[in-house]
Amino acid sequence: MKSISILVPESCVLQAIADPQYCFSAVNQFMQMSGKDPLFDVKLVGKSPEVKLSGGSYSVHADFLLDDVVQTDLVIIPALFGNMQSAVELNRELIPWIIKQHKQGAEIASLCVGAFLLADTGLLDGKKCSTHWGFIQEFRQMYPEVEVQDGSIVTEENGIYSSGGATSYWNLLLHLVEKYVDRETAILTSKYFAIDIDRSNQSAFALFNGQKDHKDEAIIKAQRFIEQNIEDKLSIDFLADYVAIGRRSFERRFKTATNNSVLEYIQRVKIESAKRSFENSLKNINEVMLDVGYSDTKAFRTTFKKITGLTPLEYRNKYRKMA
Repeated sequence: MKSISILVPESCVLQAIADPQYCFSAVNQFMQMSGKDPLFDVKLVGKSPEVKLSGGSYSVHADFLLDDVVQTDLVIIPALFGNMQSAVELNRELIPWIIKQHKQGAEIASLCVGAFLLADTGLLDGKKCSTHWGFIQEFRQMYPEVEVQDGSIVTEENGIYSSGGATSYWNLLLHLVEKYVDRETAILTSKYFAIDIDRSNQSAFALFNGQKDHKDEAIIKAQRFIEQNIEDKLSIDFLADYVAIGRRSFERRFKTATNNSVLEYIQRVKIESAKRSFENSLKNINEVMLDVGYSDTKAFRTTFKKITGLTPLEYRNKYRKMA
């Protein structure tokens, strides 16, 4: 029987504790219904017997305290809530225990922004990681040694797992069910919980608001110009001249400040505008394409799918608001 320890951190998302417990408990029931022994021993583990969440609206009672769990096979770190730096600080007492379990052979899985607590252990340094798309920039700033993945829903590296935003963690749970049991059981679980088992990208859900949480005023000026002139075909040379910086220095500073190249940033701004148009207007694909400064249909479609994971038609059909 595999031992699964679901941590109960302070300032975390209640559902990210309840859902993995529900998932692995349901798998045990599926196995018993087919005449097999249950595989998972699921327990809630905390630094105190009771943790209050959502401003005291909910209480979670741990089955075991940290010191009671000598060894486990899998540690699940739920999504944190609120200010990430504060949430990590509240849970520093969990970090030595997580590191100890990993050294003893346990696998570690973080759900959504639980990746912040996992990264604080140092176990992710030099490794790849997924987290919520809306927190990627903050994550990069706090943990520059970690290779955070844009758009990925599930990342696995050397027994350390992480997942994308919000309910994307269900895809990680299904991944773990498939690994620990088999594909057939994972498919059954996905059907039971109505989860798309092979969804691998969260890009279609991402909102691009531009990365301006830096102090390079010249780059912010360039960013604003790009965003205010979406319909134009902008060149790097033009933008460098606009902010009076040499091209090579401009490209270097832009990449440092935004974590995107100039061309990547222009593309993301244009595609974000196209997404909003598909959601809120009746314009056809060619009209939207021209509105955001593309004249080559193939280039527009290729760039759109690269950034969102969907074709323009697929995106419009999925997200357009119906009258």
